[in-house]
Parts: sequence; structure tokens; C-alpha cells
Amino acid sequence: MEFQWYPGHMTKAKRQMQEDIKLIDLVIELVDARIPLSSRNPDIDELGKNKSRLILLNKYDLADPAVTTAWKKYFTDKGFFVVALDSRNRKGMKEVTQVILDACAKKIERDRARGIKNRPVRAMVVGIPNVGKSTFINSYAGKACAKTGNKPGVTKGKQWIRLNKNVELLDTPGILWPKFEDQQVGLHLACIGAIKDELLQSEELAMELCKIILNRYPGCLNQRYQIDETAELPVILEQIAENRNCRSKGNVLDYNKAALLLIDDFRNGVLGEISLESPDDLKEMA
Repeated sequence: MEFQWYPGHMTKAKRQMQEDIKLIDLVIELVDARIPLSSRNPDIDELGKNKSRLILLNKYDLADPAVTTAWKKYFTDKGFFVVALDSRNRKGMKEVTQVILDACAKKIERDRARGIKNRPVRAMVVGIPNVGKSTFINSYAGKACAKTGNKPGVTKGKQWIRLNKNVELLDTPGILWPKFEDQQVGLHLACIGAIKDELLQSEELAMELCKIILNRYPGCLNQRYQIDETAELPVILEQIAENRNCRSKGNVLDYNKAALLLIDDFRNGVLGEISLESPDDLKEMA
């Protein structure tokens, strides 16, 4: 299966971000902890090269803890500040503000030297679809989320949200989506739901997901579905349909229903803490 990606408003979003980035001190990039590399926006490094950078490994509760630790080291070694968090349940959120201040320590010190005190750090949150950007903003801001009004130099319509006394977030609709040619990246994005399911063939996606899980987490599928993991992929899907009573009219096995069940179980963490890629994969490719 070939994964297609249609980055709507790519040019407009990129131009908007190039303007907005002049106004901020810090770029906060959300990625999915299960696929930190595949869910990164390849253009952000260039656009934010002169800014402080923070990577949030969101949905870490769904990822393999050991692999997430390896990713934290990987990004830290590259000069990023990194926090693993679960925005939905507010886990790791308390750490974010302090890391933001650490990331912008030099900027804060420069302000103080010039007699500017207590100016909040201005941050922009970026992230591809379905990594939890909105959930993070709402969870971080809480009920105290309030618009602080337009700032000088900000085009009409943009608003700054005061998250707390230390941080302001530029609330901008311009989100740059990734453009990829690597089909493995497309597969990973499809697995976490970052590509519309209507564009995908569920049975093929489920078998590709099976292949990754069988390779990285042997025994996982058997534990959940009581299947023979040594069988061919179509047979595994058939066994899942049989053991989970996925049937259509006429009591016929429904492979599509079984495929959707497997995909949903992965996305919701029912299969356990699973990461689809690790820094070790990069070593193997080198």
C-alpha cells in the first residue's frame, strides 16, 4: 500500500510561520512518543534554527518507556530540550514550565541586563495532525487561559494566550504539515491516525502494523488475541477475526472489522506500551 499525504495550504502555512517566528523566543514542537522521528515536521529545524527549541514527546503513556528514554537522550544530544508527557491526563505538565524557562535562560538574562524584568517567554507550539497539539494547549492553559490582546507588530487576528505569568503562547492557525517521500514514515503516520483513515486500506494497514509489532514485541499479539504469531499475515488477521468474533451478515468472517479492531487497540494502548521506531533504527540505516 502506498501512503499519500496531501499537505493543504503548505505554502501559505510556511509563509505565515516565517512571519510569526520573528515574534517568538521558543519553538515548542509536539511529536508522538511512539514515532518521534516520523511525526516531526522536517521544515521546523530550518524555520526555527535561531530559536530555543523544546520537543515534547506526547502520548508517552502509549509508548515503550525504555525507547522513550532513548529518544530523550537522542534529542538532548542534538541540543534540544525534551519533556515526555501525557497531555490528556496532565502527566509531565508541571515539568514543562521549568524546562521552558531553562530553554530561554539566556534570553531572560539578556532582558534583565537591559532592565527588562518579568517579560514572559513567547512561545509557538507546532505539530502535525493528531500529535495532541490542541490537547496540550488546553491542558497547559487550564481554565486560566486568557487572551492578552494584540502585541505590537502582530498582524490583526493573532492573539497571545497568557498560559501563566512566565509564558505566553502565540495562538496562530498556521500549522505546517510534513511532506514526506519515505513510505515508512507514511506507514507510521497512518498507524497513529495522522492520515485520514478514509484514505487508507484498513486490512493492508493492519497487516503492516502486525509486521512491526511481531518484529519489535513478539508475544504481544498472541497475548491479546490468542493467535499463532508464526502464521502468515493474512492468516493472523483471519485468526483475530475468528477469535474476536468479527463477522458480517451471514456469519461470514469480517476481515475489515478485525483490521479496525487491531488498529484501534494499538492506538488506544490496549496492546500495551509500543513504540514503532527507536534511535537504534538510525544506527542500522547508517
